[in-house]
Amino acid sequence: MGALSKTVVVIPCYNEEGRLAIEDLLSFAARAEVELLFVDDGSTDRTGAVLDELASRGDGRIHVHRLPRNHGKGAAVQAGMSEAMSWGPDVVGYLDADLSTPTEEFERLLAVRRRTDADVVLGSRVGLIGYDVRRSAVRHYLGRLFATAASLVLSIQIYDTQCGAKVFRASGALEQALATPFRTRWVFDVELLARIRAADPAVHLLEVPLRRWCDVRGSKLSLRQMLLAARDLLLLTRSGCG
Repeated sequence: MGALSKTVVVIPCYNEEGRLAIEDLLSFAARAEVELLFVDDGSTDRTGAVLDELASRGDGRIHVHRLPRNHGKGAAVQAGMSEAMSWGPDVVGYLDADLSTPTEEFERLLAVRRRTDADVVLGSRVGLIGYDVRRSAVRHYLGRLFATAASLVLSIQIYDTQCGAKVFRASGALEQALATPFRTRWVFDVELLARIRAADPAVHLLEVPLRRWCDVRGSKLSLRQMLLAARDLLLLTRSGCG
């Protein structure tokens, strides 16, 4: 399967039947001239049927990759991006299925990557005046603690590693970073960045504040998961991250 365009966006899905905005996703694929690769991470509801409908209406720009059972978001992203890289694109990225990052904002990340020399462009949820970034207070403050810890692990100043909107130049460093499954389940974003930096210490990372971002009802996060994420950060620290 070859990509018609030079950009492939991976969208991991697990039981997203009721949250997939079909018309928005179809419009995104056509308007931005990107290919969408949905990874069905062993869904047990009708997500597969909804994705099949999307693919049938996608004019060849929408594809579905299925995992036989649920492996977690990190494994779904790794599988999808590895598949996308095999198509020979110039750019790959990933985006949350609930579109908490609106498609227009993701297009802006793509545009930033095109006009800069950045190898990786990270969407960042920064609460600025005039921007519409809506997160619960609990998520915000837990996120600040996590970002501080992630900055220490990566040895770089970074505001938001966990936003589910990221764009990458297809490169040998990215291919190497995706070559093996992630060791962590809850902080795969941090692990991916660490692997890329290990493969190419000169990699150029760029954070871009999102103008719009909104928590979507039913999004999968809990205090327990934050504690598991903290445990995974510790694992990365002990294993050297690379």
